[in-house]
Amino acid sequence: MGVAPAPSGPTAEPGRTGPGRAHWLRVARETADDLATDAVAREQAGKPPFDEVSRLREAGLLTLLLPAASGGGGADWPTAYAVVREIAAADGAIGQLLGCHYLLSWTARFFGAPAPAARVERRSAAEQWCWGGGLAARETELTLTRTGGGQVLDGRQSYATGVLVADRLAVRAVRADTGEPFAVAVDPARHGVRVDADGDAFGQRLAAGGSVEFDAVPVTGDDLLGSLSAEEDVLSPAAALMSPVGRLLSVQLRLGMAEGVLAEAREYSRTAHPAPRSAWPAAASEDPHALASYGELTVLTRSASALADQALEAVHGGLARGEDLTFDEYAEASVLVAMAEAAASRAAQESTARALDVVGTRSVSARLGFDRFWRNARTHTLHEPVTHRLHDVGDYFLNGAHPPFVLPV
Repeated sequence: MGVAPAPSGPTAEPGRTGPGRAHWLRVARETADDLATDAVAREQAGKPPFDEVSRLREAGLLTLLLPAASGGGGADWPTAYAVVREIAAADGAIGQLLGCHYLLSWTARFFGAPAPAARVERRSAAEQWCWGGGLAARETELTLTRTGGGQVLDGRQSYATGVLVADRLAVRAVRADTGEPFAVAVDPARHGVRVDADGDAFGQRLAAGGSVEFDAVPVTGDDLLGSLSAEEDVLSPAAALMSPVGRLLSVQLRLGMAEGVLAEAREYSRTAHPAPRSAWPAAASEDPHALASYGELTVLTRSASALADQALEAVHGGLARGEDLTFDEYAEASVLVAMAEAAASRAAQESTARALDVVGTRSVSARLGFDRFWRNARTHTLHEPVTHRLHDVGDYFLNGAHPPFVLPV
């Protein structure tokens, strides 16, 4: 579907067996084509994406990353990145929903012990959970308080992806007695959990975002997925990889949006008849300004894709090294991801805005839905701005400073 091919990626991670990369890419393309057929109508309706999640579940994409031994698809992260990019080209909001699900479903694998992580993955695969929530540090933290019977979770998370359709939430909470942050898994059906559909963003309307309130929600030891402390005596380089792994999902999402709008604009330019008194000549395919714009946006997107491939190789190499990974290697991967974020952000914003200029005044038609690409891309890039990432790149280049451990929103 996209203008630039999804990244080929390195070989599969050791010990993960499944149908194979070619199978999952074919499934992703088929699912993306299915989502594209009614993307405009679904986006304009703005309903919680229960149907879309069912499509992902039926295609096997929700369990794609889980080990085959646990009942999952056995795929690796490069394959998951390619799948998110393909889905995002058809529907950016569903691409965000799926990417968030992949990251949160791996929380226990990053931060927890192997045995508890395997238990979580087995249940997630067997019941085909869709994960929602968020682990980024926020101004108002959720709190974990010890009680006679264990711990309880309190507080309000103002916005989180996927919460309207999630089977499990993964959230960040701090211990009231020690201040240590933890990743906590919560069943949204549990007593004391209230999910509100109060997300009113002008884009990414189908990412199922909303707020969640927790009122003395019981938390057991099995619900604690692991510590999110950034202290080096707690955080290992392997666990710290969750930051660039998650931010690389954002890169693929932005590239998918850029490629998706260019593909649709190209198809329209090739097949649509010009409207009377159009600002363009006989056809956009013959207009030098349109050709130059398509050329520039293609170069911009392909350049960002090349940076994303470099970042993907570094991140995948870090995952393969596991506990042998060093903080210097983590820093190199994190900086490469930050570079790719900046390039992909520009590609998404430029492509989704300037594609409207190429199509011309016809792009204002609500029936065509070209505006959804710009609204989705702009909403996502506002939630995940690149200013701090560019600072990290500059600080690393000039001073050799390691980027901080920052989880994506």
